Amino acid sequence: MRGHEALEFWWVIPAALALLGYARSLAGVTRAQRAVWVKARIVAVEQPAHGDGRKPGIPVTLTFQDPGTGGEFTVSNAGEHGEAIEEAWVGREVEVRYPPGQPLRFAVVLGGAGEQTGREGPDCAVMLLLIGLVIHATVRWGWPWALLGFGTLLTAAAVRSPDIRMVRARNALLASAVAVPARVVAVARDVYTDDESGGDIVVHAPVIAFTTHEGAHVTVLSGGGIPDPGRSLHRALTIHYAPTDPAVYTPDPAADRRSGAMNIAFVVALLLAGAAGAVVGAVML
Repeated sequence: MRGHEALEFWWVIPAALALLGYARSLAGVTRAQRAVWVKARIVAVEQPAHGDGRKPGIPVTLTFQDPGTGGEFTVSNAGEHGEAIEEAWVGREVEVRYPPGQPLRFAVVLGGAGEQTGREGPDCAVMLLLIGLVIHATVRWGWPWALLGFGTLLTAAAVRSPDIRMVRARNALLASAVAVPARVVAVARDVYTDDESGGDIVVHAPVIAFTTHEGAHVTVLSGGGIPDPGRSLHRALTIHYAPTDPAVYTPDPAADRRSGAMNIAFVVALLLAGAAGAVVGAVML
């Protein structure tokens, strides 16, 4: 078999990886499924140092119990174990996972329900397979297949996107938001190099502290909405938070709603563009 003929079977690799991954998931032997998943509780919160990077998140102390031995562990985390925590208060529960019998190798997993199935890897393999098939069809049979294939994939991606659901859920939580005074207690600072100009790009993220009406002292690493963040240290603010979940907050409700509307508009535009491309491609075949 010649080299170019062998390349015709490129799809075997991603297809095999996807089948293997799904088989492992069904058998319950993926790393995520073999791990121990428990709820950890934040028992102490430290203030990030002014000028430190954003990546470590907010330093916290967690406590959790190993269901296998019944032993209780109190550990520190500042982005060194799994995902960084960017909204913290004493009493907040987060999910952690670790290999059986090794609780000190814990990793924080935020929103980890979807990871417990162990299907993230095979899902990526399927996506690569579909993209590759569309490219293959385009090279072999022409541009109508590109429009049909990529249009269909774009439509499917827009339909499966969680963005609209997340925006609606956030808006519902903030509909009953409570306003409280807040203050910028530190500003995280990260420096990146611009590959094109060779200059430095400095990104600032204010660390905001506020107290809920229920008495919880909340520290958050702001994702935006603070004007001139690099000079915001000690600035007084008003924070609007969801009473049922202080991790859902905003310093500017109107701007937050506009941002959500833009996210929805973007998904709708992808849906329309994908559907239009698929229809045009089908007509051109």
